[in-house]
Amino acid sequence: MRISIKRASISSKSEEVNVGEYTLYDVNPIEIDKTLPVIHIEFDSYVAYSVFDESFHFVNSEDKFIGHSVRLFSKSTYLDFVSNGTIAQEIYSYKDLIHYQIVCLDHIIDIVSFDKPSVLKE
Repeated sequence: MRISIKRASISSKSEEVNVGEYTLYDVNPIEIDKTLPVIHIEFDSYVAYSVFDESFHFVNSEDKFIGHSVRLFSKSTYLDFVSNGTIAQEIYSYKDLIHYQIVCLDHIIDIVSFDKPSVLKE
């Protein structure tokens, strides 16, 4: 599985945004920055993955992770869900399964794998 991520930055141009009857002033949109390299994250194998619209995703308060844009979970409800709903534990132990999460502008991508991914820049 290969995930390609275009990186973004905050625009220096501010604008007004109308939200219903309200106007937000001096809003700086987030835009794809073509000067930054595209990041490719490749998993040779995976047990499960899911993609959420970022508007509907939340992190359970009991989940434990490190990282910001890319997170590595030591404990998560998603990892429990995958472990309980697949035969992965019969092949690999729970401690061998790794939950990665990639936080993007519009999507949250969760991947459970027993392999570490490789990261390439374009």
